[in-house]
Amino acid sequence: MKKFNVSCVSAALLLCFSGSSFAEKSAVNDDPETENSQVSVTWQSPDDYRDVRPTNQSRTRFQEQTFNRLEAHFAEMAEALPEGQMLEVTVTDVDLAGQVWPSSFVGLGSGAEDVRIIKDIDIPRMSFSYQLKENGLVIKESDVDLKDMGFLHTSLRGSDSETLRYEKRMLDDWFKKEFSDQIAKQ
Repeated sequence: MKKFNVSCVSAALLLCFSGSSFAEKSAVNDDPETENSQVSVTWQSPDDYRDVRPTNQSRTRFQEQTFNRLEAHFAEMAEALPEGQMLEVTVTDVDLAGQVWPSSFVGLGSGAEDVRIIKDIDIPRMSFSYQLKENGLVIKESDVDLKDMGFLHTSLRGSDSETLRYEKRMLDDWFKKEFSDQIAKQ
């Protein structure tokens, strides 16, 4: 049997139990802030994504929560764009940091829930295309394949218990590089 160090199991347990304590939005986005924001996110064929696997809830509910959190983060980033610019994103793949394992595999017994183990090798990834529009005209567009191979070795901004912290940091870094000209105009 493969052994994991205590910090990996602790991190996985933290992720497993902290994710269920947040109040979540429904699958339909009824948050007026993101509805009227400068971003539109489309999730293309989400059942085919590499890893949006839950540990302690239904797959559908976990996907809804994950997508809502990522949409809200895209909206937060888009606030830095000049007024009148709109970011349209079509996500084609998501691979969350870590991997989901049965609790019995990591020595937590057969009655416990599955856990997400975070290790260096299981990096966060995301593939999407985007169009940045101004007055209805495309001013910038690209296909993007993000991955953060050093996600465990880079200091985190914010809370260590924030849900999707590795994925959000990866998106923040991409956004700042990709739209530095637009952000500078603000």
